[in-house]
Amino acid sequence: MIALVRCTAATLLHSQRHLAPVLLFTGVLTVLTVNGRGPLPSAYASSAGALFLCATWLTVVVTGLGDPARRAILAVSAGGAWKVLLASVATALACCTALMVPGLLLPLWTGSYEVTPAGLLIGVVAQATAALAGCAVGVLCSPQVVPRPGYALAAALALVLAALFTQGLPPVNRLLHLLSAEAGPGALLAPVGGQLAVAVVLLAGATGVAHQVGVRRG
Repeated sequence: MIALVRCTAATLLHSQRHLAPVLLFTGVLTVLTVNGRGPLPSAYASSAGALFLCATWLTVVVTGLGDPARRAILAVSAGGAWKVLLASVATALACCTALMVPGLLLPLWTGSYEVTPAGLLIGVVAQATAALAGCAVGVLCSPQVVPRPGYALAAALALVLAALFTQGLPPVNRLLHLLSAEAGPGALLAPVGGQLAVAVVLLAGATGVAHQVGVRRG
């Protein structure tokens, strides 16, 4: 599996298709956090939202690397299509983990916030939640589930908008509301951790659905 993840990551870097979602993340994060002030969790609401968008796009890109024939050959060589899918998800999550570093530090550099250990922990958990949720949406819009790019784009936009703006919907909308509240970082740890658990279950379910749909199509 490690070799498969390395192969997927190398293909992603060589294709340079990661640049667009990474630039989107950087641009959205910079615009939303520059000259910001106030409670630190509110800054990480912007980081989480930007990473959610980036993770969705990045996962669609990673799961769609190569043509169907190449993916079929890779699945046979790897010992199953599910291993290729898991490697794609792992690669997308690894990229999101790397992006969590600027997502955690850039708001502190461009704004004026009261930095506390609890606030930084909230930032890590919030971004992890957003990354997992974004990967889940991306997997559901992957070529294994929606083979036509136009339909996949429409589905991704619909799911992203629903996740962001459906009032109280976990984990993304609920997470952003929690981070925008006036509660201190210490009081947010438990509810934000709950959204992280929801995101883990969501990604596991989405990956299972994508695998089953891909097997039936194959």
